Amino acid sequence: MNLQSLRLRFEPVIRRVFHFYARFARGMTLGTRAVVLDARGHVFLVKHSYVAGWHLPGGGVETGETIIDSLRRELHEEGGIELTGEPRLHGVYFNRHVSRRDHVAVYVVRDFRQERMPEPNHEIIACGFFDPADLPPDTTRGTRSRIAEVLENRTIPADWS
Repeated sequence: MNLQSLRLRFEPVIRRVFHFYARFARGMTLGTRAVVLDARGHVFLVKHSYVAGWHLPGGGVETGETIIDSLRRELHEEGGIELTGEPRLHGVYFNRHVSRRDHVAVYVVRDFRQERMPEPNHEIIACGFFDPADLPPDTTRGTRSRIAEVLENRTIPADWS
């Protein structure tokens, strides 16, 4: 077995261990996610290699990075999506399911360009645009809630759940 195949085999396990460690060892964390809506009103979702279900694209804000820079980076990395206009802040949530210190800023993105759908990789195993009325069965509850808040003008709760 060569080094590349070993890395591919153990990387998902290492990622899970790191995420478990980060839940308890880090200070306050800040993440960003986006409800990306295309012209048809379909929403962009991603499926990660290290956590179950379909999610809104996004991730952690790195040291020295603004929330918008993080959003831009994550959308590009996970979906090949480039912002062409300003995203609109939808809400900030306390994500107690991840840790007692995790917060997520959610933006609505309607102005963007995507030259092509990215191929699956070590982090994102699938992605695509979905009709909100026909989301994949394993779309997470939090993801479904954020989509409903945006599209149905539902009340924005303080917690991610």
